[in-house]
Amino acid sequence: MSKDYAPIANTMELPPATPQPNVYPLSWVSQTKKLEEVYAAAQRENWDPAKLPWDSFDVSRYSWEEREAIAYWWTILSVFDASAPPVFAHALIKTYEVHEEDPVRRCFFSVTRDEQNHEQMCGLAITKLLEADSPLTYEPKTDLGRRLQKNAHWLYYNGGRYWDGYKKAVPKYSLAVLFSSFLMGEIAAATIFHQMAAGCTEPVFKEAFRNIGRDEGRHMAICMSVMERDYPHLAVEDKSVITKQIRAGYLFLSAVLFEPPPQFWDLPDDFIATQREAEAIARNAGFHIPDYEAKKENWRNAMLNLKGVLDRYGIPFPAIPEVGITGEEVRDVDMDEIIPVF
Repeated sequence: MSKDYAPIANTMELPPATPQPNVYPLSWVSQTKKLEEVYAAAQRENWDPAKLPWDSFDVSRYSWEEREAIAYWWTILSVFDASAPPVFAHALIKTYEVHEEDPVRRCFFSVTRDEQNHEQMCGLAITKLLEADSPLTYEPKTDLGRRLQKNAHWLYYNGGRYWDGYKKAVPKYSLAVLFSSFLMGEIAAATIFHQMAAGCTEPVFKEAFRNIGRDEGRHMAICMSVMERDYPHLAVEDKSVITKQIRAGYLFLSAVLFEPPPQFWDLPDDFIATQREAEAIARNAGFHIPDYEAKKENWRNAMLNLKGVLDRYGIPFPAIPEVGITGEEVRDVDMDEIIPVF
């Protein structure tokens, strides 16, 4: 017992209330049936990246340029999926501290577990393709690989800026704000992974994309269920925060879903040209990365789907002129406190 703590158990019948926020006291309230169904699905559909058909994956069938190009795409994904386990772990802790109902807590645990699988998938793909344990420390085999490694350094640098901002943002915002930001990433992710599963020719990647896309669809259902429960009573001040966070999320997530805009991403001038060159090589090798116009259309459709959700609750949608969506002009986005995750 701490020397600064004065025992009180013998001075009163029951202890005082625990100061909040705190994970105690615990209860197991269950009011949202849909979340029970989603959690049950998560238990049934859990998968292990290490048990995918890796024995069918022969990296020697690819040139080193192709290997570096495909590994680079997994590296881009890792910027988002490697941050996702700690991002959702923070959110999971928050669900306990604000005493969310039991199925919300369990669902967020399942998301954290899913995202750990996605991170492991990134790691398995990168290490097998590059025969090294990090895209930053391996010895590039081609000129393209050297330039892609430079890109990877800048991606991880900017990812570190996001993580610093997220840690500041989570304690400040309500779960209602967090859920809208999470939903943004999940809508877009579900779309892109289903497309990549359909177009990819490598069996192990095809199965991984199918599994990841299914996971993201479940995550979307979790966010939608909680929003349907809470958004009819959303505080006015939260609505304006959500509008700004959607704009910030577009800027952040565009790096994996479209192309990284300079409003958040601090990147060298040759970054996008190098990335486009690698994507073309990966596509020609049978690794289906949507081209520029397809990515733009996917991102636009995801934003319109999100807009349809937020419109139901009278939440102004920000203008996203980059993909032709009009809305509320947001000029004061604080990119140092961004929430969205993929």
